[in-house]
Amino acid sequence: MGEVIFDENLKERLRVFKDRFHAGELLSEMLKRDLSLEDAILLAIPAGGIPVGYEISCRLNIPMDVVIVRKLQIPWDPEAGFGAISSDGEIVLNERLVKRLGLSQEVVEEVAEKTLRIVRDKSEKFRRVKPMLEIRGKTAILVDDGLASGYTMLAAIRSTRKRNPRRVVVAVPTASKAAIELVSREADKILCLNIRSGPFFAVADAYREWRDLTDEEVVEILEKISEGSRE
Repeated sequence: MGEVIFDENLKERLRVFKDRFHAGELLSEMLKRDLSLEDAILLAIPAGGIPVGYEISCRLNIPMDVVIVRKLQIPWDPEAGFGAISSDGEIVLNERLVKRLGLSQEVVEEVAEKTLRIVRDKSEKFRRVKPMLEIRGKTAILVDDGLASGYTMLAAIRSTRKRNPRRVVVAVPTASKAAIELVSREADKILCLNIRSGPFFAVADAYREWRDLTDEEVVEILEKISEGSRE
């Protein structure tokens, strides 16, 4: 299991970040303090992980790329997921939830195929402005705006491992205790500012300002990264 580093002062607290950029600012301080950043590359998960990663990249001068994954939505509850899939087709399922929901293999495959098309469309769009960086032999730091179940991050980790990094580190502003326990089984190290326990968890509850980002906003931030701009 990977080492987990968190901020005791922020544990169990709500509304600790102004927005995702503020979360990235605080997370960059933790990374600078608690992780060797030599040969490190950020891999941010769109959409919410992009502003977090952007702030870290700018403040610590770490190259930033994207790793594109998406949750597999429960057909009758699209806000919830039963797993995740990456752009290279890596699928991670919450097997216990799939069984409890009574999802057939046909339904799982149908949702996975539909989601993979969406993921690959986004990948094509984002890669026009952000070509893939080489991570072989380097420290890959996977960044998102938070971990609820952890399955999306698991898909990102497994997809990233295929590219042979030296190690895989997860850095997130907030996460549920259950997600940390799940992800720590496959990450070499996790840095998380705000860990919360309890039966109910929402990433948004760690933020005072919260909204979904559009693909256009993601592209705009990626363009700034490519141009080396903080404006």
